[in-house]
Amino acid sequence: MGKDLSIAIIGAGAAGCFCAINLKRMLPNANVHLFESKGKALAKVAVTGGGRCNLTNTFKGVKNLQEVYPRGEKLMRRALSVFSAEDTCTWFEKEGVRLVTQEDNCIFPQSQDAMQIVNTLLYNIKGLGIQLHLNEKVTHIDLNQWNRVVVTTGGHATPQGFSLLEGLEIPIETPVPSLFTFNVQGDWHQQLMGTVVEEVQAFIPGTKFRSHGALLLTHWGMSGPAILKLSSYAARYLAEHGYQIPICINWMGTMTELEVRQIIQDLIQQNAQKLITSVYPQCFTNKHWSILLTRMGIHLTQRWGALNTKHLNKMLTVLTADTYQITGKCPFKEEFVTCGGVSLKSININTLQSKQHPTLYFAGEVLDVDAITGGFNLQAAWSMGYVVAKHISTLNQINNQIS
Repeated sequence: MGKDLSIAIIGAGAAGCFCAINLKRMLPNANVHLFESKGKALAKVAVTGGGRCNLTNTFKGVKNLQEVYPRGEKLMRRALSVFSAEDTCTWFEKEGVRLVTQEDNCIFPQSQDAMQIVNTLLYNIKGLGIQLHLNEKVTHIDLNQWNRVVVTTGGHATPQGFSLLEGLEIPIETPVPSLFTFNVQGDWHQQLMGTVVEEVQAFIPGTKFRSHGALLLTHWGMSGPAILKLSSYAARYLAEHGYQIPICINWMGTMTELEVRQIIQDLIQQNAQKLITSVYPQCFTNKHWSILLTRMGIHLTQRWGALNTKHLNKMLTVLTADTYQITGKCPFKEEFVTCGGVSLKSININTLQSKQHPTLYFAGEVLDVDAITGGFNLQAAWSMGYVVAKHISTLNQINNQIS
């Protein structure tokens, strides 16, 4: 089975390596060639998760896949039905990788070392006899040279990164950055550098883009899960506006203005004679609360019982829709994710085959599929790589039966 079948996989990242390993296991006699333009395979996997490798996620609490896959949700629903997060855990555990699940549902190797994942995959590539070609950049695809070609070159910052596909008439969705932090106007955040507010809602006024989660204040502006998710959801909108837009923060999480009003009124009734700087919502530090009071135009020597209607309304506005000006973006550590890539309209989302060229497949970030932080991008790579391997194997079995 798989005799004389020649398969080229272009790109030795997570999707490419996983596809190659599973293909060779399903079709032991196939000639599987894995091409990588850099000097080593799995370079991005080695640094993901801060070098700890956020392998996947439990998906607990994810009500709709679009929450974690802003682009490619339908494709990922199908891919996960073939190879799920549970399947990923089982696969790596069978290879001797012990896993640990964090409170935030992110799954890491127990060793907390991304190189364990890299070495596990490389060990299989070598052991299975997959031919790994390093420092070999493929600039042109000749579909007549191979029985099957799988493109897993990852995301690219510019359309020129997809030049490999020239002449194949493959439509490309213009790539733009997807996971990044925000530069914010002013210097107030520098006074709060390192402060984390555990649950906020971040949103772009006048749009449907909103996210929630922890927010980290940095010397350049805002970071943390809430910001990274928002940058992913609104990736194209932000790019179209040159990363120069207002952002609103509900410091009280997902509480409504009515709920926050009640909290303030309770504080007023119970602490009328106390300084407004001595009693405040527990989600704030004293320094953060003092800075917000200044933004509200409320003097720090004010007492709760002396607040007037104007003060109350301003406090409500700042607590639930505090508006800042984004002046640019910053990269998210070493991890670079883009939205955009090979248009999903050009492929069969069940098999990941090109509609124009049935022997051509795509997997991973080269497609217009991307996720928020939390292990979801790597899970997409594992799932898509497996889907391609399974489909090529199934087709080969059918062809053998016919012949």
